[in-house]
Amino acid sequence: MNKTLKYIAINLLLLLLCLNGLRAQELRLNGLNGEIAFAGDYLSYKGKEIRLGPKAFYIDGQLSDEEVKAHRYVFNSVNEASRHLTNGTETDPMILYIAPWVYWIDDPDDPGTRMPKTVGGTPFGLEIECDWLKFSGLSDNPRDVVLASNRGQTMGAKGNFTMFLIRGDGTSTENVTFGNYCNIDFEYPLNPALNREKRGSAIVQAQLVFTIGDKLFARNTHFVSRLNLAPFWGGKRTLFHHCHFESTDDALAPTGVYLNSTFDIYSSKPFGHTEGTGAVLLDCAIRSFTRGEQYWVKGPGQLATLDCRMETHSATYWGWRAEPALESRYYHFNNSINEKPVVIGSQHPFSTVDMADKPLLDAYRFEYGGKVVYNIYNLLRGEDEWDPLGLKEMVLSAEKADTKTYTGLPTQLIVSSSGDSLETGKKGVVLSASALRFGNYESACPKVKWSVAPEFGSLVRLDMLDDNSCQVTSINKEDETKMVVVLATTDYGLEGAAVLSVSPEMVEAPDFNSLPMVVMNADGMMTVHYSLDMTFKDQSLVTWYRCANGNGGDPVEVAVSRFHEPCLDYTLTSGDIGWYIMAKVEPKHSRCVPGEPQYAIMQRAVRASDVKADRHSLVVNLKNMSTRYQPEVKEGFFTLDCFAPLDTKEHDWEATTDSDPWYYGKGVDGAAADSGLVQANKGARLRYTPAGKGFGDMTIRFTAVPAKTAGQGFSSARQQYMDIFIKFDNEELNGYALRLIRTTKYSDAIDFILMRYDDGVASPISEPVSADCYRPDCRLEIKIEGSRFMVHAENPRPYHVIPDRPEVVQVVDMEMDVPSNNRGGFGFQHTGTVEGGATLIKDLKVEWK
Repeated sequence: MNKTLKYIAINLLLLLLCLNGLRAQELRLNGLNGEIAFAGDYLSYKGKEIRLGPKAFYIDGQLSDEEVKAHRYVFNSVNEASRHLTNGTETDPMILYIAPWVYWIDDPDDPGTRMPKTVGGTPFGLEIECDWLKFSGLSDNPRDVVLASNRGQTMGAKGNFTMFLIRGDGTSTENVTFGNYCNIDFEYPLNPALNREKRGSAIVQAQLVFTIGDKLFARNTHFVSRLNLAPFWGGKRTLFHHCHFESTDDALAPTGVYLNSTFDIYSSKPFGHTEGTGAVLLDCAIRSFTRGEQYWVKGPGQLATLDCRMETHSATYWGWRAEPALESRYYHFNNSINEKPVVIGSQHPFSTVDMADKPLLDAYRFEYGGKVVYNIYNLLRGEDEWDPLGLKEMVLSAEKADTKTYTGLPTQLIVSSSGDSLETGKKGVVLSASALRFGNYESACPKVKWSVAPEFGSLVRLDMLDDNSCQVTSINKEDETKMVVVLATTDYGLEGAAVLSVSPEMVEAPDFNSLPMVVMNADGMMTVHYSLDMTFKDQSLVTWYRCANGNGGDPVEVAVSRFHEPCLDYTLTSGDIGWYIMAKVEPKHSRCVPGEPQYAIMQRAVRASDVKADRHSLVVNLKNMSTRYQPEVKEGFFTLDCFAPLDTKEHDWEATTDSDPWYYGKGVDGAAADSGLVQANKGARLRYTPAGKGFGDMTIRFTAVPAKTAGQGFSSARQQYMDIFIKFDNEELNGYALRLIRTTKYSDAIDFILMRYDDGVASPISEPVSADCYRPDCRLEIKIEGSRFMVHAENPRPYHVIPDRPEVVQVVDMEMDVPSNNRGGFGFQHTGTVEGGATLIKDLKVEWK
């Protein structure tokens, strides 16, 4: 509408109101939208009169405090209006009519830090308890009506700041934007004076809306943030219709139906996980700004994607999950990348169920009257006939016309097992299947067909039972235990699977033909010799100990067998001098459990002359190194424990020792292709104290493989770091360290800082160097030569470097003078979360002079 027409329309509205007996001076027009006229006890919007009352509030940020005081149901802030709410009903909701403006739910100018109510909890900007509450923006453009905050984890909040917590069924929104502008600049075209710069560039957890309730409905609503978007997290059934989402990882609602919506995705896993029957995307447009592989989900859970279109110039693949579980099934129909058809998850074809020509497709979409109908009624009806789009009558008419069923259709097949392992010659396992309608409602289960792939046919026998279940019996006659996938399929189109460990008939552990005996070799290697009465490949568990005497007193585990390979050899180091070396052998092969152990021990302590390894270097055999909890600091020993440093205490966590702090094995996410030493518990610490006194120059080299792949290194910027100790006294905690820490400065870089420890208290002694090379595989060298402390780090793999950012380097070279000492200890202290926030360590070598 041009200015002249708008002027005429406003004057006609004024005349109409005057004719209705309203004095002209009582009328107020919203300055940002001439379509709204406020008249005290009612307002006019697009020619519709809206009477205000206990369930109809008007909120206008341009009204003064004096003006709103004159009217009981008028407010200039969402926060104040929320204090006067009345529970609505499905037919008579509580409605907040919100005029165009920017409504800061949390004061962005308050320098304070938002704290959770409970230790480890979530800080909220505003908590609301109200059934059937509707946020109704008075503009067709959602970006005109903005509910905003700009706080996130470590940026104005302690914890993952969340703008709203709403308790109540029936929450709905229309024509509004929920935005957390902690990490993105806020622009408001209607009034640029309200623009605001982001708090910082580092992408931190900055969340929008937690909900506790059912029947949630967002229409023409924008949800804008980056990490952990949280649009209506927690809803049982949630519909997003014509909505827009901007996010990075761990963002989207895990139980939502997304219809005709748009997404701007800035990283590879927008769903952290899904729950129950999962999430559904129908006729959605996705713009991916991810470099490399684009996935939907980081963790477990079902997803269905139909008629969705991805546009990207940088993503090379569209998958469900980086490594989907063998049991996982995802549902696909008619999706495309850059207008070319694509099958999502093609690298793991077992995980994708293409619904083309399957009756299951009707649960999501069908054609009626020459048009595609998205079957929202079937998906969301539950047990109470919820029909947010008013489709019920049309769907029932289509059923009659097509003589088909479009209601009550299930979307998930769950396979349950009476056990997860089988052995030949013993009772089998019963697998049963159940079907669920969307929203986790029970449904009649279609007829199930049970099968295994041909390569498993000689390992198990399947017997179909009358109740649609299946008994699986092991017939494995091979020597190895195998993992077998049993598939459940239906003609309807649903699929499920169970993964079973299938072993041959187990036999008694073998006897020793000759008992274990440890032998000192001339090359400084100790070998345990034994023979077993068997024809199988040896998988015995060999464990090495240092003992205080020839009777095996006070044994300390130092090396173990892993991956079914006996650790037959043990290389002596200077740390073994003075100790008696003992080997424990538990006889085992692939068809038995370990037998009774036998021990062999040297009858004299290790002498210095027995050690042939270079006493000035240590190449750590991480594969066979013991990772058992061992808190004592002893010369020649690794000390493994969990510790919460003093400078992390404000984040309210404790280091526990309920399990071993480290493990050797596969990493996850970016480290999934590697094996190495990985933190198993938050606060995992490892220290090594060399034998001897008076150490000079020292060098540590290793390769770090973070689970995080974008250069951020750790899960958040709340004092999550890894210190690498050098020239360190492991008992008094004095010496030096290189600190690798995630900060709030960047989302794709960490800081490298040189540190000094004094009685356990760490202090920085250098300026930080920001670098983006801490991603798989980062090679690090830390050394002190005389009084010179030096660090070099680089990544030989190619990766995207943001241009015109000289303050973030790709190669780290740090050097400074420090007071020298004669200490020789080294180690690692990791304060970050584990699994997806851990770092795998490999190729560890230490040198002393």
